[in-house]
Amino acid sequence: MAHVIVKHTVEDYGSWKPVFDADATRRSNAGCTSERVYRDADNPNAITVLMEFGSHDQAHAFANDPKLAETMKKGGVISRPDVSYLNAVE
Repeated sequence: MAHVIVKHTVEDYGSWKPVFDADATRRSNAGCTSERVYRDADNPNAITVLMEFGSHDQAHAFANDPKLAETMKKGGVISRPDVSYLNAVE
């Protein structure tokens, strides 16, 4: 199991969230089994998304998919994404 944490700033959360939600099928098809969205307490347009994938390879493939960059642009992402990959330890 692998996790991806993506942090970025958006122009407007209210505009970003429907674009994120509309991308759920692509995330699922890429192997994402769950996701959680967090908003910074001091800046509600600073978003952190935690996603879980079945494997590290699936997580990397999703994060490097050119369609992700298109979706982020459409959603109004205005900062360079900070992406971290984590492996679950049991």
